[in-house]
Amino acid sequence: MSLEQLNWVLLAGALVLLAGVVGTRVARGVGLPSLLLFLALGVLLGEDGLGIDFDDAELARNLGTTALAVILVEGGLTTKWSDVRKLVAPAGILATVGIGVSLLVTAAGAHFLLGFDWQLALLLGAIVSSTDSAAVFSVLRVLPLPRRVAGLLEAESGFNDAPTVILVLLFSVTPLVFSPGHVMASLGYQLGLGALLGLGIGFLGAVVLPRIALPASGLYPLASFGLGFVAFAASGAVHASGFIAAYLCGVVLANSGLPHRSATRSFAEGLAWLAQIGLFVLLGLLVTPTRLTVEIIPGLVIGLVLLLLARPLAVVLSLVWFRVPLREQAFLSWAGLRGAVPIVLATFPVVQGVPNSQRLLDIVFVLVMVFTVVQGPSLRPLARWLRILPREATREVQVEAAPLDVLDAELLSMSVPPDSAMHAVTVRELRLPEPGVVTLIIRDRHTFVPSPETGIETGDELFIVTTVAQRQATENRLRAVSRRGRLAHWFGERGDPA
Repeated sequence: MSLEQLNWVLLAGALVLLAGVVGTRVARGVGLPSLLLFLALGVLLGEDGLGIDFDDAELARNLGTTALAVILVEGGLTTKWSDVRKLVAPAGILATVGIGVSLLVTAAGAHFLLGFDWQLALLLGAIVSSTDSAAVFSVLRVLPLPRRVAGLLEAESGFNDAPTVILVLLFSVTPLVFSPGHVMASLGYQLGLGALLGLGIGFLGAVVLPRIALPASGLYPLASFGLGFVAFAASGAVHASGFIAAYLCGVVLANSGLPHRSATRSFAEGLAWLAQIGLFVLLGLLVTPTRLTVEIIPGLVIGLVLLLLARPLAVVLSLVWFRVPLREQAFLSWAGLRGAVPIVLATFPVVQGVPNSQRLLDIVFVLVMVFTVVQGPSLRPLARWLRILPREATREVQVEAAPLDVLDAELLSMSVPPDSAMHAVTVRELRLPEPGVVTLIIRDRHTFVPSPETGIETGDELFIVTTVAQRQATENRLRAVSRRGRLAHWFGERGDPA
């Protein structure tokens, strides 16, 4: 590739990336996972659109697997242990027993309703049985669901990729020799060893990283993500589940008090979005729209079996021992979104050369596109109808959802040095330029919101919110009081930078 060709490739890639970023806002406004726009963009760029010919299923599988690893590491790094601690057992059952129930019911539907042979039927059941973490997160994070419901769905999405991948690989062997004992042994080995490696590497990173003084704060997010990929690759090297290892490693790191957690979370989310955009566009390129039309009916049939029979039965049988209310079970049944994961998994049998596996890819693509359109926008009204989402409910506000620059504001931090004249000055006596305000004080590792009469002490760390226009004046006033105290103005001290 020449330098000129490289420039054109980079230009096209950057434009696709920017289009994907803008598309996420549009998709969120209508309650759809943004994956639909990315998939549609890939189809538009493909051979039936702008003419890009891409049919390398092996490359798509490899890049897709890497992208899924990125998404799972991000999922772990953004998971709060306090939200999922009590949900590990039901989520684990959903991600194992639930997968098995959904697989068998869907495979039976494909065999008896569509005439698939048992290998293709089992493959299709395994491919579509897992919920997709990217699709679930993109929709549920804008819904003010109870933490038990949202946490259960998110934890299930993080756990269920691993057993699904194992089952798809087992069923992609030709000729297929099905042995329940072999399947259970393989699942136990890969999931167990993958979980141990993920937890072990995560705990090792949690011990080592806080004790290393890295020269730049931006290196901590890189180190955290690097550990997640070490867990993923190391597990794969010993034929264990890299997906469960990557997710659990991220969970441990995120909840171990690592430095610069906010920066790590923001970096992880940005990298996961990049992986999602690239993955979905790539998968859209892989399919041929003219070939999809003949698979619309089979895709709808399997989708209905999955949505109305397999998924509800899997939820009921998995949660029967956990006293989950029926209305929450109904919502969990409907909210099992499918996304990029089934499409990536559908490339595995294609690469393995399973007969008629290309048809599976087309059916799965149709199923994902159609049922995401149906399920995504319906989640909010369904949650209200089931009285899971009250009309007056609030939702958690992420910092990135309301950035300070949108409000034309900035957050300043100041530590009061030992020789500062600010000691014993009250918050009111700071007389910060309006609308500046001291929002938080950290003193002796304790955090509190100050009142106007709160006295400032040496060693305090102050957090001040002000506008961009008043930032310089606020900084000058803080410096002036620190130098000459509350009467700094009368002493002619203006707080100019030294």
